[in-house]
Amino acid sequence: MTVIDSPLPDKERAIAGKALQATLVDLLDLSLVAKQAHWNLYGPRFRSIHLQLDEVVTTTRDYADTVAERAAALGVSPDGRAGTIATTSGLPGFPEGWTRDTDAVEALVRAFSSIIGRVRQRIAETGPADAVTQDLLIGLTADLEKQSWMFQAESGQ
Repeated sequence: MTVIDSPLPDKERAIAGKALQATLVDLLDLSLVAKQAHWNLYGPRFRSIHLQLDEVVTTTRDYADTVAERAAALGVSPDGRAGTIATTSGLPGFPEGWTRDTDAVEALVRAFSSIIGRVRQRIAETGPADAVTQDLLIGLTADLEKQSWMFQAESGQ
């Protein structure tokens, strides 16, 4: 049941809603990973990476809000609860405790690779169902790929 009338037929709404929910969870998890790294970072490149991680947090949180609001506009209730993130995110885990700058960069490179691959799949899935959702995911992917490039440049990979 939905309290918001969807502009999409049920089948298309379900496809877009599933993609948006999975993207929301991945974005929220990535923002938490970046903050964890931000708080526990140490090493000679601390300052530059510390600031770069803040950029990741801002980008992912802004997009998470946009993605959740798109889902709501389609009549799909977004779920960003901690338990949902913990059980459904597709991102690789991040270690607890202090994290050397080089290890944090490598972890972010892996996280970006994972989320970009997952969002690119959703772009293909949502195209026939909802061009607006697909367009949102395309824009998100461009920003994620930019962040990924920056972390890959940091790592030399």
